[in-house]
Amino acid sequence: MISPPPRLVVRYESVVYLSSVRPGARSGVVGAIGANVVALGLVSLVTDVSSEMVTAVLPAYLVFGLSLSIAQYGLMDGLYTGVTAVTRLLGGYTADRWRARKTVAGAGYALSAVAKIGLLAAGGSALGVGAAIAADRMGKGVRTAPRDAMITLSAEPAALGRAFGVHRTLDSVGAFLGPLVALAVLAGTAQAYDAIFVVSLCVAVLGVLLLILFVRNSHDDVPAQRPLLKEALGLLSDPRIRRLAYAAILLGLVTVGDGFVYLLIQRWQGLPVLWFPLLAVGTNVSSYLLLATPLGAIADRFGRWRVVVGGHVALLAVYLLLAGHRGSWPAAILALALYGAFYAAVDGVLMATASPLLPKRVRTSGLALLQTCQALAYLLSSVIFGLAWQAFGPDRAGFVAAAGVLVALPLAVWWLRSAK
Repeated sequence: MISPPPRLVVRYESVVYLSSVRPGARSGVVGAIGANVVALGLVSLVTDVSSEMVTAVLPAYLVFGLSLSIAQYGLMDGLYTGVTAVTRLLGGYTADRWRARKTVAGAGYALSAVAKIGLLAAGGSALGVGAAIAADRMGKGVRTAPRDAMITLSAEPAALGRAFGVHRTLDSVGAFLGPLVALAVLAGTAQAYDAIFVVSLCVAVLGVLLLILFVRNSHDDVPAQRPLLKEALGLLSDPRIRRLAYAAILLGLVTVGDGFVYLLIQRWQGLPVLWFPLLAVGTNVSSYLLLATPLGAIADRFGRWRVVVGGHVALLAVYLLLAGHRGSWPAAILALALYGAFYAAVDGVLMATASPLLPKRVRTSGLALLQTCQALAYLLSSVIFGLAWQAFGPDRAGFVAAAGVLVALPLAVWWLRSAK
């Protein structure tokens, strides 16, 4: 029996399995970033439709539907962001130790899907809703580092910024569609939040199926010896990794949650609660969807740390706009656009910065370690900003956040440059 030409075999695998492509296997963008990256992006797209349906309405649901105060919302926002800290480390280390990145990531996606059932069961209980959201965030924590590690192992080292940019672009398509689906469900069901949770569950299950069918487990070329927990935790002994961790913590402390930004705009503009999901759409479509891939390419070309710093300059402008231009729709639209640019410049680029510095044996653990640092910082940031808003009002809280970015950026620049 005559074997088919190698080129046909490669094409067959890329279509059927959406497999990863090793460096040098093919030319072009897909050859550089790997078809597995595209497959992971499609999984994230579908999963983000599910998660953003809930996230887009959650601040309004908690504050207006369940009557939580701003300080209480800040505490809940911080907790369900920070709860991923332990699960990120657990997911990253487990994926490295058993070399089962796809399995661990799949478990995280499945946990987030099951959490949607918890939202349905919670009814109007704020505690129940908080527990369900915590389970969803735990799933996100488990899957993020293994997924990012599969991206780094599927792409050429020189194209990591583009690979993460393409993945985040596909991810942001889902983030754009999710709020629109939520808006359509709310409009068609007389603002029945339970209907959103049901649709979100169905879409989340589809995302898990796509992962099982089309994503291949990325393998490295290191021996199958299992890393020890001490080796993973010992990554911080490397000054470069330690400086990246310091920068991640410092910049996380001056980044408030998305819900606060959207609540500020909603209150100042008097936007009806039904249209609240459109604020997330504004962020995703105006900049994140358009800028994630080109900023990834710019990061590869001119330096990833420069793009991360530029993103936080955009965040500074967002805080100043929201604190100083109450009632101005042009300022609100510009703030949403800059907020999307911030995410496009930071989300993924920091992981692309860290990946080449991490040993392959514990790369997933290393990425999880940095993500844990960010999660813990976000927890404190949300709680502090919520308390500041409650005590001093939104204007002063916004200016305090802007001052925090101004103070943090010079030190963060030094740490990022010295870790290069």
